[in-house]
Amino acid sequence: MSTTASPSRRTAILGSAAAAAAAVATPLASAAGNVKVQKSASSITTRDGVEIYYKDWGPRNGQPVVLSHGWPLSSDSWESAAFFLANNGYRVITHDRRGHGRSSQPWDGNDMDHYADDLAQLIEALDLHNIILAGFSTGGGEVARYVGRHGTGRVAKLGLISAVPPLMLQTADNPGGLPIAVFDGIRAGSIKDRGQLYLDIASGPFYNYNRPGAKPSQGIIQAWYAQGMQAGFKNTYDSIKAFSATDFRADLKKFDKPTLIVHGDDDQIVPIDAAGKAAAAIVKHAQLLVYAGAPHGLTETHKDKFHADFLAFARA
Repeated sequence: MSTTASPSRRTAILGSAAAAAAAVATPLASAAGNVKVQKSASSITTRDGVEIYYKDWGPRNGQPVVLSHGWPLSSDSWESAAFFLANNGYRVITHDRRGHGRSSQPWDGNDMDHYADDLAQLIEALDLHNIILAGFSTGGGEVARYVGRHGTGRVAKLGLISAVPPLMLQTADNPGGLPIAVFDGIRAGSIKDRGQLYLDIASGPFYNYNRPGAKPSQGIIQAWYAQGMQAGFKNTYDSIKAFSATDFRADLKKFDKPTLIVHGDDDQIVPIDAAGKAAAAIVKHAQLLVYAGAPHGLTETHKDKFHADFLAFARA
């Protein structure tokens, strides 16, 4: 018996197969943007399978405040401010960026676009609106890129605290930035002895403990070190490029909500002229608060002043 199908039958078979394939392929192709983000009481799973840890403090009916942390830290770095704001009636959400803290450590996606999209999915999963969205250092870049990619439809106010935007790296059209040798040095230190690098940063320029007359807090230094060492090796290595070489100038031009910019004028990590002042020159109607003599880590060294200033901005 011949097993060769007739031309008309072959056409029918191929047509049915193509239709079946299309029925399967279409939902998969269109589902990426429609898949609901899964969440628990302390984590979400992003659409690309990364688990993002978060804390949700304060009254559930309070105005949401979402705070993004710096490199190579975690949401723990915000705990003092989060506790203060939650006790003043705000619902405060802090999260561990992918590759940091208690979140997953994916090999890929350690860049500002993914950071911003993770933040957007967290906001979506918790169904947050009327948000006061602020970021410290690298977190300020995450906030800026969030606005650039997702807009301000859910946002009421914005904050950039010791933040990296507009662009940290020195380039032909950004001569005030830092030379790439600075960031290559951080990368080299990460590979040679990451633990020692973190101790050196925390006990020195991050909090200006290397300035004459400074009184270092071993608790603050060790907390910084512990958070950093909890983060993934490759994740923190890749993030050096993310926070230093990402150009946020176009993102800042999309800021259309009241914006608070806080920066210390003795910031040795993210110098104020290339960061806070430059960002304030781009963001329309931004309020720039300059803390005299303050270091990069002013949320710890000047916490009482920062808490009062941020609360006043939130309530205004």
